[in-house]
Amino acid sequence: MTPTDARNRTGRPARTAAASGPASPSWLVAALPAAVLVAFAALVAAGAFSGAFTAFASFTDPGAVVRWGAPVATVVTELSVAVTVGALALAAFVLPQGPLVDRALGVAGVAAGLWTLAALVQLVLRFSWSTYLPLDAEGFGPTLMEYVSTITVGRTYLGIVVVAAVTAALALLVRGPVGALTTLALPLVALGMQSSTGHAAGAASHDLAVSALFLHLGGAALWIGGLAVIALIGVRHAATPDVISRYSGIALWCFLAVAVSGLVSAWVRIGSLDKLNTDYGVLLIVKVALLVVLGGLGWLHRTTVVARLASPTTTRNAAIGLFWRLAAVEVGVMGAVSGVAVALGSTAPPVSEEVADSTPAEIVTGHPLPPEPTLARWFTEFQWDVILAFACAAALVVYVGWTVRLRRRGDAWPVGRTIAWCLGIVVLFWATNGGAATYGHVLFSAHMVQHMVLAMVVPLFLVLAAPVTLLVRAVPARKDGSRGPREWVLTLVHSAWGRFMAHPVVAAVLFAGGMIVFYFTPLFELALDTYAGHLWMVAHFTLVGYLFANALIGVDPGPSRPGYPLRLVLLFATMAFHAFFGVALTSGTALLVPEWFGLLGRPWGPSAIEDQQKGGAVAWGIGELPTLLLAVGVAISWTRSDAREARRTDRKAERDGDAELEAYNAMLAEKAEQTRRTEG
Repeated sequence: MTPTDARNRTGRPARTAAASGPASPSWLVAALPAAVLVAFAALVAAGAFSGAFTAFASFTDPGAVVRWGAPVATVVTELSVAVTVGALALAAFVLPQGPLVDRALGVAGVAAGLWTLAALVQLVLRFSWSTYLPLDAEGFGPTLMEYVSTITVGRTYLGIVVVAAVTAALALLVRGPVGALTTLALPLVALGMQSSTGHAAGAASHDLAVSALFLHLGGAALWIGGLAVIALIGVRHAATPDVISRYSGIALWCFLAVAVSGLVSAWVRIGSLDKLNTDYGVLLIVKVALLVVLGGLGWLHRTTVVARLASPTTTRNAAIGLFWRLAAVEVGVMGAVSGVAVALGSTAPPVSEEVADSTPAEIVTGHPLPPEPTLARWFTEFQWDVILAFACAAALVVYVGWTVRLRRRGDAWPVGRTIAWCLGIVVLFWATNGGAATYGHVLFSAHMVQHMVLAMVVPLFLVLAAPVTLLVRAVPARKDGSRGPREWVLTLVHSAWGRFMAHPVVAAVLFAGGMIVFYFTPLFELALDTYAGHLWMVAHFTLVGYLFANALIGVDPGPSRPGYPLRLVLLFATMAFHAFFGVALTSGTALLVPEWFGLLGRPWGPSAIEDQQKGGAVAWGIGELPTLLLAVGVAISWTRSDAREARRTDRKAERDGDAELEAYNAMLAEKAEQTRRTEG
């Protein structure tokens, strides 16, 4: 095509469909007031402003600086956290190594510095707001120091400030995706700390509220921050088809996380279906409808933009314009969802967030005491964990999606492995949300059932599913130097640390010895008393069980597997250790964590020490069956290995005329001849 052909009759450059997007952020400028209007309309509909200007009518006014400064500091804090998380996540998972990663880390450092200052200001203003103590009041400083040193909430807010400062320093010092991923753990810790101070911190739904709030904050921060960072580090260089496509996938998961966690938080406040006819219930219905519509429209628009960005006819200016259009739609969706969320937060829920006349079980565990366990209730009672339930659903979707991807390109994947993965994830969901989780908080024996299932049953299914092998086959390698799930998993598997942890002897020691360290140190109490400790327990036992089972019968890459006789030795050694551990608990008379299991006030079931001894029998009995299954698996693998070796030897003999056997017979004949000559 000549330059003349590329112009229309007016002499101006032809405007192709691919180049129709604006090259400036006008779409985003239009979307911002639209999002604000949606939020304002939701607030008005909910009557959120009915008492907003009389909040201090019956209390001492802490002053205009606190009144106006606290909300501003909160907004700045949340935005700076989002940019910090988004920058570190993009540097670790999305951007190609080089200048863009360096820019993202620089943005993360600056944002974390702003986060530190804003969080410090927020701490001071929030203290003044909660105590109605003006900033210039006599004794404000000493009282504030007492607040951050003796009060749990104050210590938490001060800890967030410290974490933010350390994040700022590390983000400016580290380089590359590894440094970004390492630093990313810090703001996630801060979000976890913030979640523990959120809704219903002392209510019976504490753990559910904490997990939902963490998922909500993390998803929103990554969603908003990722979009902002692409714009901040340079749209012209960062808005490439690969980067936008990767961010789009992350944004979709973030939207789902925000939607699910928001609805769960609202359900905690509504309690039952008959409360849907209240003002709060109507807003909840509106929020669900908006989430479905906006999520669907956002996904359709995003896929269209990504496809057009990947088109070879799309010019660079058109790509920039498409990014701004994508950003505008994302901001619109965020604004609409946030508006309804704010309206919900400003409306009195049907269920009070305060717990009156708490039972001993609620005081100790944060949950009502479940009914006496029966066989049916082990499968009908649930204690929901939003993070782990969401992770289980995501694991099913991702694994099945990878198998579908393989089949579409003509590659086979054994159906049995897919079934094994689905069974393993379903059992994991039951162990972390079903009867094992419900009764594991109040019965040591039930906790031991949960432990054994996490460490010995779930890993057996997951190992048979070979997820790492599927990942390597289904996910293409990246060519631009960035690191996706494939690159990170293979880097970990082939690293010195990964090989050490996956070594069969190390895995066996962690698998068996970890129980002693866990149950006879404060780690057990930490896992019972804190949500973070509980998550660590689930992750630790499942991962250690996977490493051990994979070293024995797995096909995934990683460990340097020993010979089959040594595998059986390791297996039976761990079986003996489990038996020893079970006998020690069965015959023990000292109650583990007595301030927990001894103060629940259960009107049913055996005493705490009798239940603990029963838990020892569970550890001894339940642990034997998976171990025997592993032994059968090792024996089968051994037999198949011998059969494969025999077939390989036969094929080699057919190719070379059994040259190896002929050479061996010739050697024997030569030695016999030498012997005959010597004797002669």
